[in-house]
Amino acid sequence: MRDVRESHQEQVEPTSGTSGTGKTRTTRTTGRTSTTRTPRAPRSPQSAKPVKTAEDEQQHMIGRIPVLDVSPRVDCGTRPAKSVVGEPFEVSATVFREGHDAVGANVVLRDPKGRSGPWTPMHELAPGTDRWGAEVVATAPGRWTYSVEAWSDPLATWRHHAEIKIPAGIDTALVLEEGALLLERAAPGVPKKEGRALVLAAAVTLRQAELDPTARLAALDVELTRILTRYPLRELVSASRPSALQVDRERALYGSWYEFFPRSEGAVVDHRGHRAPVSGTLRTAAERLPAVAAMGFDVVYLPPIHPIGRAYRKGPNNSLDAGPDDVGSPWAIGSPEGGHDAVHPDLGTIEDFDAFVARAAELGMEVALDFALQCSPDHPWVEKHPEWFTRRADGTIAYAENPPKKYQDIFPINFDQDFEGLVAETLRLLRYWMAHGVRIFRVDNPHTKPVLFWEKVLADIARTDPDVLFLAEAFTRPAMMHTLGKIGFHQSYTYFTWRTGKQELTEYLTELSGEAAAYMRPNFFPSTPDILHAYLQHGGRPAFAIRAILAATLTPSLGIYAGYELYENAPVRPGSEEFLDSEKYQLRPRDWARPDSLAPLLTTLNTLRREHRALQLLRNLRFHHTDNDQVLAYSKRHGEDTVLVVVNLDPHHTHEATLSLDLPALGLGPGDLAEVHDQLSGAHYRWGDHNYVRLDPTQQPAHILTVRRADS
Repeated sequence: MRDVRESHQEQVEPTSGTSGTGKTRTTRTTGRTSTTRTPRAPRSPQSAKPVKTAEDEQQHMIGRIPVLDVSPRVDCGTRPAKSVVGEPFEVSATVFREGHDAVGANVVLRDPKGRSGPWTPMHELAPGTDRWGAEVVATAPGRWTYSVEAWSDPLATWRHHAEIKIPAGIDTALVLEEGALLLERAAPGVPKKEGRALVLAAAVTLRQAELDPTARLAALDVELTRILTRYPLRELVSASRPSALQVDRERALYGSWYEFFPRSEGAVVDHRGHRAPVSGTLRTAAERLPAVAAMGFDVVYLPPIHPIGRAYRKGPNNSLDAGPDDVGSPWAIGSPEGGHDAVHPDLGTIEDFDAFVARAAELGMEVALDFALQCSPDHPWVEKHPEWFTRRADGTIAYAENPPKKYQDIFPINFDQDFEGLVAETLRLLRYWMAHGVRIFRVDNPHTKPVLFWEKVLADIARTDPDVLFLAEAFTRPAMMHTLGKIGFHQSYTYFTWRTGKQELTEYLTELSGEAAAYMRPNFFPSTPDILHAYLQHGGRPAFAIRAILAATLTPSLGIYAGYELYENAPVRPGSEEFLDSEKYQLRPRDWARPDSLAPLLTTLNTLRREHRALQLLRNLRFHHTDNDQVLAYSKRHGEDTVLVVVNLDPHHTHEATLSLDLPALGLGPGDLAEVHDQLSGAHYRWGDHNYVRLDPTQQPAHILTVRRADS
């Protein structure tokens, strides 16, 4: 890094791990810069492998000031960490040196054009740990890099010695002269407008023999310290290897999703007259969009809108005996009317889809489309590409199974017989829908396809359209979920649906907001068309309110499946997580005007999420202690914006607790009082370290509190 400061002695040395192949090495001494090109290693004629040279060994040696264990670093630095525009995230490293001289450190953040951002000084995160950190913010999308520079701080070393020696009368004149010389060396590195004259004036003061030595030392006041922190005198500068940072648009981290089936909006189901049901269309579904926008949602997510196969079509509640009027599952994609690039005739035409996307955009929403790489037995692929499917010993194509579940109406894809052909077809399909305004895809069951497949597909899309986002619907093992995030998926479904207790929520959210946040962004869906957790089945309306509050305030992205606001909670059978009369297999028109709807609560939650930047971030989550295992407390803070949430996790009983606040996490000091305003009830309180709370799940299941320091 060529620093903006002109310090008289500065050397930039790569630390362990810096490549020694074809790189530039820079040394600056007394204001001069010399650059030498490291030659590429010769290749052995026998092995054709690089031969290590003495310079290679030197390049891989530890720096003069060691910089170790830089974080975040994903897969040992082989993959980029993740951030979004405007999101603060911490870069940390272990920094130390021999002896007792002071060290300093800073983060170098470089944009996609290689330009370094503002100077970001680091501080020791905990005294005596040698672990340094600083928050940085990327200001534009693209591939950035970050690295850590560590350096000897001669001014801090001198000041420490001076504050001991001068009061003791040890070498007073010599110590003050040494300080003056250091200030004179530091002054050229301070811009004139930033206080260079103050630095030089302090050097003059240190030499004024007529003044008391203690008074001369006092010339290093708070303002001078601020200047020299911003423009330090750096020696023996050592830099870590740059790490990649993928910066995405804000929607990759923050947004409120609403999922609904277009065919249910405007549908007519006539049971008494025994007339055939009539599907809703994309045009009738568009009539639902203003109500969705009014609740504050940012993304409208549609399950597959493609033609549905007839072969082995499922009837109501996943039955095998579908009648002639049963509509089938949208995930059984493909019929003689077309495949993944067609619109179901009952829903309308591609022009109707374009109109739907345009209407959503008018209302400030994006459309996310389900992308499911599977097909029905009637899909055109079955005839045109038989090599894409697995055949059993009897010659039949294997249908999808998730024992004990069977999906006879769906054929999974075999990726090992025409891998490149499937990559090409997938890219064609994605780009087709991208051309029709889709910039977000919810990918169905990505964990059942090769990771390498997704890495190739997502990299190709990102190369030309980095604003296109992908959500992984992967309820699977942690290793697979994490890897999908690392190779390019922007968001992921999570285990939130099954985390209902205080301890498991605390542990899981600590993981998601900690190291995992560098590569995996959660989207919390309390329920999906496939999953109705027992907590919702048995908790009634309060359970739905509690889970919505948790999803809206624990993470930046949440998803609500239509019908949630009406707290639909009937399972198909005891012990099952499937809905009774599941919308996956039949039309479900709803009475959205019900007076007991949770729509007002969802509207309030989305309004708060838009108004409070703290709720739009993930890594700022902090938990607070309560003495009741049914009461969970946590906060989020960004600058002066602080939100504190206290939730009763029990949908059946009122609970009381003593809440012990972590005041620094709220931006408060020891003994400070906080003015808290409940955004749900409108109540105001003045709270200290320890506070009494009482939460009734039917009347007020939670406090969502804005926090500020109380006036003294």
